[in-house]
Amino acid sequence: MHIVGANFVILQQNWVIIAYSIMKKRHTKSTRRSGRLQTVTLCISTALVLILLGLVVFFTLTGRNLSAYVKENLQVTMMLEQDMTDNEAQTIMRSIAQRPYIKTIHFISKESALKDAAKQMGADPSTFTDGVNPFSSSIELTLTSDYANNDSLVWISKELKKYPKVSDISYQKDLIEAVNRNLTKIGMAMLVLAILLTFVSFSLINNTVRLGIYARRFSIHTMKLVGASWGFIRRPFVWSAVGVGVIAALLACVVLGCGIYALYQYEPEIVTLVTWREMLITGLSVLLCGIVITVICANISVNRFLRMKAGDLYKI
Repeated sequence: MHIVGANFVILQQNWVIIAYSIMKKRHTKSTRRSGRLQTVTLCISTALVLILLGLVVFFTLTGRNLSAYVKENLQVTMMLEQDMTDNEAQTIMRSIAQRPYIKTIHFISKESALKDAAKQMGADPSTFTDGVNPFSSSIELTLTSDYANNDSLVWISKELKKYPKVSDISYQKDLIEAVNRNLTKIGMAMLVLAILLTFVSFSLINNTVRLGIYARRFSIHTMKLVGASWGFIRRPFVWSAVGVGVIAALLACVVLGCGIYALYQYEPEIVTLVTWREMLITGLSVLLCGIVITVICANISVNRFLRMKAGDLYKI
């Protein structure tokens, strides 16, 4: 009877061990499946936030290019006297072209001015002046964006008037003031938007990372109980955050790249504002933000659970 009872006990213990092993394997598979799902969710959530940040960086860069493009297409006209020859005008042009504020320079002869006027009017203006060309030659300039403002144009105009046989310097003062004023407002609006979105992005990513670490708060506490240092406990979470940041940034870059390609297909002229430089800076910014923000959030969340006592883990 004792032998039978002992065998029954051993058999019962074996069944318990087998059942425990099966349950443990199922729990491990369930935990892994849940962990993978959390990682995928975290990557997608972080990528969506990084897309917003990438859009802010992209529009800030293209806005600066748009500002420079508009400024560099504002024309300044040098009106020359009637007795100036084309050779003299070419000499002045070569001298002016060396100035640091010159973007482009273009000479318009008397004959070209007469042809353009006749084309616009539908009649030859010289017929009203007894065959005499009423137009004088001129030089049209565009300035670099740094000098395309009224303050700079005041001293540039004085400098250009010092050249011989220059009768007048004309430019659209009101237009330049309006362009610079509006571009300044747009720049300030983009800066405020960038700051707000950075704050919102950090908050959203922080909450997402915290939820992922929350599911492993008891593991953190167990490692703390067996004597693991805070740095040792924190390290795998930080590396996991780096991986999530990189994957999320790559997903965001793919979405942004597809958006830019679609924009190019819709309007090919966008290449004047969007270059490889802007796209590279945007991609690197998204990657850097993805890594830095997720690592900071992981550190904050892990430290929060490391400071908690065992009883507090059940209350959150």
